[in-house]
Amino acid sequence: MLMSQPKVKILLVEDDPVLGYVVKDYLQKQDFDVTHCTDGDVAWHQFMKNIYDICLLDILLPGKKDGMELANSIRKKNENIPIILISSKSLDVDKIAGFETGADDYITKPYNIQELVMRIQVFLKRTKKKEEPAADVLKIGNLDFDYNNLTLGNDIEQYQLTQREADLVRYLCQNANRVLKRDEILMNVWGKDDYFLGRSMDVFITKVRKYLKSQTAAKLQTIHGIGFKFVYNPQ
Repeated sequence: MLMSQPKVKILLVEDDPVLGYVVKDYLQKQDFDVTHCTDGDVAWHQFMKNIYDICLLDILLPGKKDGMELANSIRKKNENIPIILISSKSLDVDKIAGFETGADDYITKPYNIQELVMRIQVFLKRTKKKEEPAADVLKIGNLDFDYNNLTLGNDIEQYQLTQREADLVRYLCQNANRVLKRDEILMNVWGKDDYFLGRSMDVFITKVRKYLKSQTAAKLQTIHGIGFKFVYNPQ
């Protein structure tokens, strides 16, 4: 007799009881196991005594912990769990503050609940891929790229990558010598395409170029008005 797969566990933190009920009900109908909390203190207590697959956190919450503080605490406790912040604040400065807590995504109210589910699924697929056995260490010129250990380097130079940097390098390697549109990279590495994340991507592209500056066989080209091309010619 086959055993059923365990349900994905979601920590939903929303102080609006009506919205919280609607979102929880919809997610449960999508076969998710949802814990709904209305303040940050209770949510933190739930997080510490249970194992969740993803966290959905409203920013403005009653209690000692607002959504920002809660996200920061969760990220310090678990480096890998996806965190989506939800807020009525839509200014860039608010989004930047949200991402600085370690959150992976930021959704502004009002939002489409079907879009929320799609974003959840993107993060869950990404998490599943991380749990799968990784491929062997990749060679980029004379550098060794170890995705599992987030390292890129050799005996002379060594770089410790962030998870996002490693995701970007891996995607570029998987699509070497092909023109990649900006929105294509954003959707496959960041999970969505918007102006704010586009600016973030440019920062990461600059970092990757810096890591590869000593390589004659690997160059990251800008295709103006379109995107980028990772040119790799093994010697």
